[in-house]
Amino acid sequence: MNPRRRNPPWNLAILGLLAILSTAGCWSRGPSEVVVYTALDSEFSEPILGEFTKQTGFVAVPKFDTEATKTVGLAQAILAERDRPRCDVFWNNEILNTLRLEREGLLEPYQPPAAAKFPATYRSPEGTWHGFAARARVLVVNTKLLPEADRPRSIGDLADRKWQGKAGMAKPLAGTTATHAACLFAAWGDDRAKEFFRKVKANDVRILSGNKQVAIAVARGQLAFGLTDTDDALVEREQGQPVAIVYPDQGPEGIGTLVIPNTLAIIKGGPNPEGARRLVDYLLTADVEAKLSSGPSAQIPLHEGLPAPARLELPADFKRMDVDFAAAAARWDAAARFIREEFTGAE
Repeated sequence: MNPRRRNPPWNLAILGLLAILSTAGCWSRGPSEVVVYTALDSEFSEPILGEFTKQTGFVAVPKFDTEATKTVGLAQAILAERDRPRCDVFWNNEILNTLRLEREGLLEPYQPPAAAKFPATYRSPEGTWHGFAARARVLVVNTKLLPEADRPRSIGDLADRKWQGKAGMAKPLAGTTATHAACLFAAWGDDRAKEFFRKVKANDVRILSGNKQVAIAVARGQLAFGLTDTDDALVEREQGQPVAIVYPDQGPEGIGTLVIPNTLAIIKGGPNPEGARRLVDYLLTADVEAKLSSGPSAQIPLHEGLPAPARLELPADFKRMDVDFAAAAARWDAAARFIREEFTGAE
């Protein structure tokens, strides 16, 4: 061996020390890094976070989870890390898991400059969470299978024997479908909500792994209709698929259509509180909501005075479900226990 290529003993010692430190996880991240646990799909959130990095110099580092478990999985990670937080900002694509973290005392109050531009319904009075960029829970209908006069108009149609085996929904244990279930438990009470879900199961409603899969199955004619989110339904419609969107329960006796915002929360004790505040400030700007509403994610803007694109309707344009999100968060565990027993599998 060429002696000039041999590593001197002191160099080997340094390399060994570096290996030990790396294995032990002793590296500290840079002061400009902001870790954001993100439930909004990566193709929608990463461009927004990239622009934040470009404008501010803070490097947004996202952590994602799977489509089937993302909101629950990310919230569980924050709970597991409560003694040593790794997350700075939780960007949730729904609200109830954010409120569950609030109940655990894991959220840091902060009042961004733009907070007052959003409806009080969709923000914490204490500043522990802020809602923006919403979606509505809608029925997506295959127009080739169902002429307009025959289309379902209520989430109750999922349990109607007329539609046995012809409808679908995502597994109601994660994401907006789990949020919807907990909201029904809060609005209807346990007995009525349990009766509804038992009827849904008895009606052979097809349980799929996510809202996107529901919209695709309807578009392909595998289902006549399904319960999904506006963004997933719009993707199919804008790709030219034979689907229509129905905002359910709009009649005088209807409970209205549930609107679920994305939520932002700063994690108490997170490593970069300054960067976290800068990120929340940025995400609550009208410019970001406009991009999320006009882009492929098709989020409904909640920012005061911001118009919706023609393809979307604002909550003021339809009958919105009046729900106490805090009460729904309190019913989350009971709803999840019941549903876990009723819906044991998904395709």
